[in-house]
Amino acid sequence: MIAIIDYGMGNLRSVSKALEYLGASYTLCSRGKDLVRAAKVILPGVGAFGNAMNELRARGFIGPIGEGIRRKSKFMGICLGLQLLFEKSEENPGAKGLGIFKGSVKKFRSRNVKIPHMGWNDLTVLKKHPILRNVASGDYFYFVHSYYGKPSAQGLTLASCRYGREDFAAVIGNEHICATQFHPEKSQDEGLRVLKNFMKW
Repeated sequence: MIAIIDYGMGNLRSVSKALEYLGASYTLCSRGKDLVRAAKVILPGVGAFGNAMNELRARGFIGPIGEGIRRKSKFMGICLGLQLLFEKSEENPGAKGLGIFKGSVKKFRSRNVKIPHMGWNDLTVLKKHPILRNVASGDYFYFVHSYYGKPSAQGLTLASCRYGREDFAAVIGNEHICATQFHPEKSQDEGLRVLKNFMKW
């Protein structure tokens, strides 16, 4: 069973529909205690970093997310859900992130490109990982974001993407956590492949 964290700011319907299409069993969790027995967790997200952290805290998710990660439950962040894994963000300088990974969230600074980065862009796959099985460099995914996570540890980046003159982490992960800056649920066949990989992981 996959638990989808509902903290009032996620793209729950599109993620749920994609999982239904793939035949996955899932539950929407609106309270932190609902994550206690979850073997797999998805943290979606649309909106501002600081507001998201406030909502996660108010609904009691901070502790259970950390406990699940310590248990090495499989965890996936999507878009803002990737950014929240870091310590802080330029979007809301006073807000603390989950701090699962060391690093911060940066704003795009390239000139002559539209912000937010919205639309289809291709990946460069850097490392093998179960979440990227059958995903190749040059495959296109759908992005909507003005900020991106910058890990302190270079090896955390599984796939990168270039927008303007900036290369950023499009997929990050380790042995039990993964996160995508793009929206797999809106990325057609390639995105469904990523979600299916998470289901099988």
